[in-house]
Amino acid sequence: MPGAVVGAEPEPGGGVVRFARAELRIRVVVGGAVFWGWDGAEPEPSYALAGACPEADPRASLEPDKDGGWRVVSERVTVVVSRHGAVEVRTPGGVRLRRDLPPRWWEPEGGGAARWVQRAEVAADARFFGLGGRAAGPRLRGGAYRLWNTDPGGSFGPGDDPLSITIPAQLVVADAGTHLVFHDSTWDGAVSLREGDEGAGSGHDRPGTSELRMDGGPLRCWVVVGTPARVLQVWTQLTGAPCVPPSWALGYQHARWGFGDAQEVRRVVAGYRERGLALAALHLDIDHYAAHEVFTVDRQRFPRLPLLAEELRGQGVRLVSIVDPAVAVRRSGAVFEGGRAVDAFVRDATGRLVRGVVWAGDSVYPDFTAERVRAWWGGLYAERLAQGFAGFWHDMNEPVSFAAFGEPTLPRSSRHSLEGRGGDHREAHNVYGLCMARAGYEGLRELRPGERPFLFSRSGWAGMQRYGGTWSGDVATGWPGLRASLSLVLGLGLCGVPYSGPDVGGFDGDPSAELYLRWFQLGAYLPLFRTHAATWASRREPWTFGDETLAHARVALDERQRLLPYFVTLAHLARRTGAPYVRPVWWGAPEDRGLRDVEDAFLLGDALLVAPVTEPEVRRREVRLPRGRWYDTATGAVFEGPGVVTVEAPLSRIPVLARAGAVIPVRDEDGGTVLEVWAPARGTTGGGVVVADAGDGWEEPPAERFRTRWSEGRVVVEADGAEGTTGALPYPVRVRGV
Repeated sequence: MPGAVVGAEPEPGGGVVRFARAELRIRVVVGGAVFWGWDGAEPEPSYALAGACPEADPRASLEPDKDGGWRVVSERVTVVVSRHGAVEVRTPGGVRLRRDLPPRWWEPEGGGAARWVQRAEVAADARFFGLGGRAAGPRLRGGAYRLWNTDPGGSFGPGDDPLSITIPAQLVVADAGTHLVFHDSTWDGAVSLREGDEGAGSGHDRPGTSELRMDGGPLRCWVVVGTPARVLQVWTQLTGAPCVPPSWALGYQHARWGFGDAQEVRRVVAGYRERGLALAALHLDIDHYAAHEVFTVDRQRFPRLPLLAEELRGQGVRLVSIVDPAVAVRRSGAVFEGGRAVDAFVRDATGRLVRGVVWAGDSVYPDFTAERVRAWWGGLYAERLAQGFAGFWHDMNEPVSFAAFGEPTLPRSSRHSLEGRGGDHREAHNVYGLCMARAGYEGLRELRPGERPFLFSRSGWAGMQRYGGTWSGDVATGWPGLRASLSLVLGLGLCGVPYSGPDVGGFDGDPSAELYLRWFQLGAYLPLFRTHAATWASRREPWTFGDETLAHARVALDERQRLLPYFVTLAHLARRTGAPYVRPVWWGAPEDRGLRDVEDAFLLGDALLVAPVTEPEVRRREVRLPRGRWYDTATGAVFEGPGVVTVEAPLSRIPVLARAGAVIPVRDEDGGTVLEVWAPARGTTGGGVVVADAGDGWEEPPAERFRTRWSEGRVVVEADGAEGTTGALPYPVRVRGV
């Protein structure tokens, strides 16, 4: 443990506090985020940070505190260090948000990585969120959560943990305020959470606790304090702005492991076209490879793949290719031989190639933690582009090996570059998928500089939003799997990864028509809207579930198409502000304790509240509303929040409510954009933002702001900052709720 304080030295943005057996560096950076690191730990090097660490805030200062401790005072946060090494984070008004007790760490005999434990206390009313993609949640109740990216080895449900994306970032919401804490170590670890308990009086409250145990890595962390919106904005300033997917990738996509050949692909696409169902993309899984080898094509089943891709693009459908990291060990394999020539593959401590077993058999693994290997791998996407693929999904990149190394990944003794620092798989494992995504993204930017890449990855880490999005992985078919889908999307969004979605219908099994429909209706309001299933599972095309299900699925899909301008706007706002498309209902009102416990509804942007049906045979459901007036978008019924209301949820739709005063860009029948305005309550105002679709290049379209108000008995819509009427607006207006 640190021992007693012995002194301190001021530095820009904070300073160094010295203890008998350790030292603590504290730094407040421009933007208000706080960094602290023990025993010489600095913000860099870090896989989480986007570029260099922000500059220190020159206004923050280190000064003595009572009882022999020290404090760093800044505009947005105060950090108090006790004389024995406890660290408290307080609001500018002095309210304590968290207290990290003095850490404990130890080194094994003979040297090696130091293990450490950090225990923290939060308010008794606090609720925990985040930690990456968790099937149980989005609120993280008491229990242990492992920080080790893991393929569950089959389909998963809410009780399975960990999954493919673990991120040591927690968002903590309490009456006193919201804060995010991120422990920047990529090593294996576990977080043990215990929610607090409010007793009869303030003196009897039991605080909530969070204990982090790590097997190695630096003992360092970041803390951001503020409203949820501000916390996510600062967090993505640190870790990188989220990618804006190509606009077509915000449409509906269909995948299957087991499209037999090119003719089946044509039949499936024709099925959508003949039924008038909009389809943006079709995904090819590992079975389109020759003998499952990455960057190849089975010429017998897909003899002229570029022509097929061109044919489908003419119908408005893109092809998306799966990409796995493992490379088959074949002397005649171009990828294997090319990788050997540049020494691209992971080796063990004796210098031998580390071999695992994946779909293609005996395989080796590129070391994506080396810049030169990323450059080599990124260049291989030229073959995919030449085949006509427009997007890519990375799979099996935890990484996975079917070989019995003791766990389904590479041996922990495997050696990695780690950007030239050198290390083993204990440190590299959690960032393997992140570095693979970087390799693909940077390669695609170089190969097609005029187009935004479309890439999503099963595994990743903090900062993966810089390169693309993710999806659920092999979520189990069943109502629990549906509920896990929403948990994953919400949790990842609160960790800075806004573009994600599940395998609609579940990866395995045979969903009932009702389950499939309710999942499809949920998927229509999530960023990545994709049906997908295993080769042994039933089909996922909407018409395979009967005419009634098809009719209702068409309604959901048509509504997704109508909302595409809104999704485009949300994508650009996510890049500029860090706010996820899909937000918990407490997003704008974290002080509302009832909203913190809502797990079966969400906000889509600021304007819409979506209440999916997550149980069988439900035709009416309760919805807890945030403060203000809300309209049922289907019936026009008016509800007042805060409070719990009962809404209709017929099989034909799920409840979607619009916030009074909202301005939502939607697509009209001719493909143009219309402003759908929901009347504000009398005596109040509203508004909204529109970011127009500028195509799939790198142009940054402006954010157009509009406001709504009542005037002389009518609803007036005007451009923000300008006095005028609807006639002066760049879009037609449709007012609802009057």
